[in-house]
Amino acid sequence: MQAESRSLNTVSPAELQRRWNAVRERMREAQIDVLIAQNSSDWVGGYTRWFSNTPATNGYLTTIVFPLEGGMTLIEQGPFDLVRDFPAADALTTGITRKLTTPSYPSVEYTASYDADLAAREARRLGAKRVGLVAPAAMYHGFATHLRANLVHLDVVDSTGLVDRIKAIKSAEERDLIRRVAHMQDRIFTRVQEYIRPGLKDFEIAAYAQHVGQQFGSEQGIFLCSSAPEGQAATFLPRYRQGRTLQAGDVFSLLIENNGPGGYYTELSRMFVLGRAGTELREAHAAVLEAQRHALSLLRPGAQCAQVAAQLDDYLRAQGLGEERRLSAHGMGYDMVERPLVRADETLPLEEHMSMVCHPGLATQRLFVHNTDNYLIEADGPSGCLHRTPKQLFELG
Repeated sequence: MQAESRSLNTVSPAELQRRWNAVRERMREAQIDVLIAQNSSDWVGGYTRWFSNTPATNGYLTTIVFPLEGGMTLIEQGPFDLVRDFPAADALTTGITRKLTTPSYPSVEYTASYDADLAAREARRLGAKRVGLVAPAAMYHGFATHLRANLVHLDVVDSTGLVDRIKAIKSAEERDLIRRVAHMQDRIFTRVQEYIRPGLKDFEIAAYAQHVGQQFGSEQGIFLCSSAPEGQAATFLPRYRQGRTLQAGDVFSLLIENNGPGGYYTELSRMFVLGRAGTELREAHAAVLEAQRHALSLLRPGAQCAQVAAQLDDYLRAQGLGEERRLSAHGMGYDMVERPLVRADETLPLEEHMSMVCHPGLATQRLFVHNTDNYLIEADGPSGCLHRTPKQLFELG
C-alpha cells in the first residue's frame, strides 16, 4: 500500500520534469553547471517551490542547488552536519536527492555564513565551473556575500532572467491550478459576505477570511482590509492596523491574497457598504471598472509592458484617475508579484499563457476604490475573469 503524502498543494512529477528540462536546456546554452536559489518567504519567494515543490516559510533560509545533471540539494535549518541522501523513488515529487542542514538564523549575525558555506561546498562537489544565482535580490545579504567569497575562483553570474520567462509562462496543469485558486477565493468571499456586520473589528473579518481559506487547504497569504465612514478612504491595511470597529453605513475594503491548489496565488478585492452607497462612491467605482476593462484590452501576446503602461497612464489621466505610480497589473503565480510587471522598467513582453492580475484603482483622501481579479493571457488577449465574484459594490443592509 502506497503511503499517503503529507505534502499539501504539490504539482505533478511530470510538471516538475517539464520545468527542469526547460531550465537545463537554457543552462547548456549559457554553459552554466549549477544554479543556486534561496528564498525565505513564499509570499514573494517562489523559486524554491517552483524548482522542488518545497516552499520557503517564516523567514528561515531555504536554499536549492540545482545541477545540470542529477538531483537537487536542499539546504535548510536543522542540526549541524546533517547529511541525508534520498533514493530516486523518494525524490520523485521534489527532485531533491540530498539534504544538508545547519542551525542558522537571520536574527543571529554570526551564523550568516553557515548556509553559504554548504552551498559553495555543494557547487564544488558537483564540479561546477560556472554558477548561476537565481533571484539574488531574494537572498539574505550575509548569505550572498559569503557565497560569492566562497566561489571567488569560479565564474558566478546572475541567471534570474534564464528562469523568469520559463516560470512566467504557465503550463496547462498550472493554468488549471490557478483557476482553482481563484474559485477558492470566491468561496472565501461568499463566506465573508455572510459574516460581516457592524460591531466586528476589521481584524476579526480578516481572521475569519484566513480561517476559511485554510479550511479550504490554503497555506499562506495576506488579508488586508480596513473600514471607514463613507467620505473617508478605507485602504488596505496590515493586521496590526486592523483595530477599528465597523459601524452601520461604513465602507469596508477587503483584499484576499492567499495561495491554494499547487501553491499558486491569485488575488481578489471588493468593497462592502454597510448600508447604501452614495453617488460619489458609485461613480468612482464605475470609473475603476472601466479602467480595468481598458487595461485588459491592452494585455495581448507580444505587447511590451512599458508601452502598455504608457497607454494605460494616458487613459487614467484622461479620466481624472491619475497615472499609476506603483503597479496596477502584473504576473502572479508562486509569488504574489512576479514578472512581467506592467511598468516602464519591465523588459519581459506579455506572452500567451501568462497569469496576470489587473487592479487599477483610485486613491484620494476621501476615496479608496478598487476591484482586483486574475486573468490568463490567451492567443487573442485575456481570458474571461478567473474569479466569479461579481464586480460590484456589495451593499449590506
